[in-house]
Amino acid sequence: MKSIITRFRAYQLGSAGSSFSFFADGHFTVLEGRLTELSRPNLMREMANCGVDTADTLHITSWDSDHCSASELADLLMLTIPEKIEYPGYEPHSDRAKECLAIIEAYSKRQRSSNRPARLQAITPEYISSVTQSEALAFRDVLYHPHWIDELCLNNNSTVKFFRHGSFNLLSLGDVESVDISARLRRDKYLSRETDVMILAHHGADNGFTNKSFLERIEPICSSDFDNQHDHPRDEVRELLNEQGIRLMTTKTGDIIVKSIGDHTGAFRAINLKANSTDISSQCDFEAKKKLLLSYNADTIRQLYTPRPSYRSL
Repeated sequence: MKSIITRFRAYQLGSAGSSFSFFADGHFTVLEGRLTELSRPNLMREMANCGVDTADTLHITSWDSDHCSASELADLLMLTIPEKIEYPGYEPHSDRAKECLAIIEAYSKRQRSSNRPARLQAITPEYISSVTQSEALAFRDVLYHPHWIDELCLNNNSTVKFFRHGSFNLLSLGDVESVDISARLRRDKYLSRETDVMILAHHGADNGFTNKSFLERIEPICSSDFDNQHDHPRDEVRELLNEQGIRLMTTKTGDIIVKSIGDHTGAFRAINLKANSTDISSQCDFEAKKKLLLSYNADTIRQLYTPRPSYRSL
């Protein structure tokens, strides 16, 4: 297995919402369009720890203000200067969401005359169906949703993305709620065999998506925002995670850092920091699932991964 320094961080915002970053193989991705006075210095510290001055990608899963804030987005773009922005493929549904899209488009226009032009990509069902079919052994990132636009429940239009190019893998679920989406994802061979860390869907809401059948197949350690008015993750979800022996870490006590350790070939450590501090509240070590997979011979791996037309990669 290739040695790849990999880091995931969940940021404490001090307000309702989510903010994360993922670094692997020299590429830094910011997840969600949020930046507060509390998270800004920690994002800057994380970028310094990863040895980067800018972000490769800004990945936004939803137009909801707890995922993309019009009052914070311009500052985030100025700080990270991403070369690519992946944004929701459904129409902005509020004035604030429309303002976010306008800020993204203005940023792209402004960057055209710089030495760092920005590429915009709406994650629409059409885009997901058009990208190249993924190759299991390449461990490419995979987009899973949206496959359709749900006019009745906008949360189900959130982008679902699987980050697979590090020494451990991250599953980002946005705000999806549908039990049907949950069932489709849990049957996926990549997700069931490779998910190490998962950002709980809809901050850990008890809406039916995070159910026993899903957790029996995916079996990750879970990260969740805790600074919100709905007291997420809900007790019902916490009980399910506990029943499955799945470790839950939230930003209630402080930022979460998951980082590769040793020779960066599969061992990783999950750390919960104390609030607004570099002091550790708790930590636990794990081993990435792909490390076991890559110990198999080539024929066994090919049998495990028979490509399906619905698997799409970047």
